[in-house]
Amino acid sequence: MKPQDTENQNTTPQAEPSAEAPGDAAPQESPDPVAVLEAEKAELKDKMLRLMADMENLRRRTEREIADARAYAVTNFARDMLNVADNVRRAIESVPDDVRQSAEGAFKGLIEGIDLTERDLLKTLERHGVRKLDPQGQKFDPNLHQAMFEVPNPDVPNGTVVQVVQSGYVIGDRVLRPALVGVARGGPKAPGNGAAQDADNPSTAS
Repeated sequence: MKPQDTENQNTTPQAEPSAEAPGDAAPQESPDPVAVLEAEKAELKDKMLRLMADMENLRRRTEREIADARAYAVTNFARDMLNVADNVRRAIESVPDDVRQSAEGAFKGLIEGIDLTERDLLKTLERHGVRKLDPQGQKFDPNLHQAMFEVPNPDVPNGTVVQVVQSGYVIGDRVLRPALVGVARGGPKAPGNGAAQDADNPSTAS
């Protein structure tokens, strides 16, 4: 026997690493079907709530638009009718008070007819949401009035409307035409701020 054969017999053979069988790997856990359904339920509920909120906002916006359309549908017609109201008022003011008091016969009937026409015209406009402004003696409001000139008057609060040159009108909560007014200057300061401060400088409203 050769010496190298003895070495080979005494040497222990090294074991080769064996590949793990596929079944020995740790199995992956499948998702819980209940948790999946709960997540889908929550997502659908959120989408439904958002859709309901959008529909409610759309309903309210549509109601506002319909209400505005009804309230302001006659705006252009009402603005044209203001010229008629102005002319009727001019006809009434053209008759002096003493002549009005002493009027008789057909002339008296004519004056009364013009007065009645103005009252009916204003009532008709009011039925359609158009209201005449009567700012005489009120505090100047730049949102409703337009100052044309100042009147020195220390007897009334500063910024008081003391003369109406042309009547104003509103339709709903919107100004159809601002009233053209004369504003007092030189009296005591009007109570409050805001409009009173604008009345101190009425030219900014014109």
